[in-house]
Amino acid sequence: MDATLAKLRRLGSRLPKLALPSWSWRITWVYLTLMLFLPLAGMLLKASRVSPSDFWEMATSPEAIATYKISFGLSLVASLINGIFGLIIAWALIRCRFPGQKLLDALLDLPFALPTAVAGLALTAVYSEEGWLGKPIYQLFGVKVAFTSLGVAVAMVFISLPFVVRTVEPVLRSLEKEQEEAAWCLGASQGQTFTRVILPQLLPAILSGVAQGYSRAVGEYGSVVMISSNVPFRDLITPTLIIQKLEEYDLPAATVLGTVMLIFSLVSLLLINLIQVWGQRYQGKTASS
Repeated sequence: MDATLAKLRRLGSRLPKLALPSWSWRITWVYLTLMLFLPLAGMLLKASRVSPSDFWEMATSPEAIATYKISFGLSLVASLINGIFGLIIAWALIRCRFPGQKLLDALLDLPFALPTAVAGLALTAVYSEEGWLGKPIYQLFGVKVAFTSLGVAVAMVFISLPFVVRTVEPVLRSLEKEQEEAAWCLGASQGQTFTRVILPQLLPAILSGVAQGYSRAVGEYGSVVMISSNVPFRDLITPTLIIQKLEEYDLPAATVLGTVMLIFSLVSLLLINLIQVWGQRYQGKTASS
């Protein structure tokens, strides 16, 4: 087997490589500069005109701090919830057979395609005090969902759910059944096989999906603004605060808050890349062992 793989690698190294046109990288730089780098640079340039003391004052105002807690805190809660249930859903789609499975698999990507305002409107209709779910929840437990921070968390769970599922699915599909069978032959129970054989291999994908869902939830606006009361120090999120600052013609404050969100996005992107690199190295070590 190893000799066959070595021959295929040598054969592949002799095949002519596809020569891309020399102008492709120029088009790449021009397009990314116009569509990505210049807008971000313009915002950073605008923010640099604010003095450091004013920047810090705007970025750490009590109103801004309250929105950070709502946006970042509830996004973390939503991503952790999706980390658990996303794994269960991915497991059901890959390892189980049940009626309506293909339809469920197709509908799972609906939060990606559905306009966020439409998603917020649908969630508000369902979770309001007169909604299908909001009314019994309020009658039984006295808890309001819509127009509260709980409704914001529900919206974040809704829009970030597919990330964990779609990240875990290919890894779960590629797992070798022989490892599980070997664990069973050695006397391991189903729980031990899952926690010691399967879960460690899925953990990098789960963390990557959770990180992506977390970043998506933090930047969500359309669905959250519909189901939230948008009251400061209650359930106001940072993107909504930026819109409010723009409506008040307070462009410096909006730019400062946007810069804070940009910095967070860059940090989140770096974290996701590190998790993916770690996952590839972990899987490589697992395969070699």
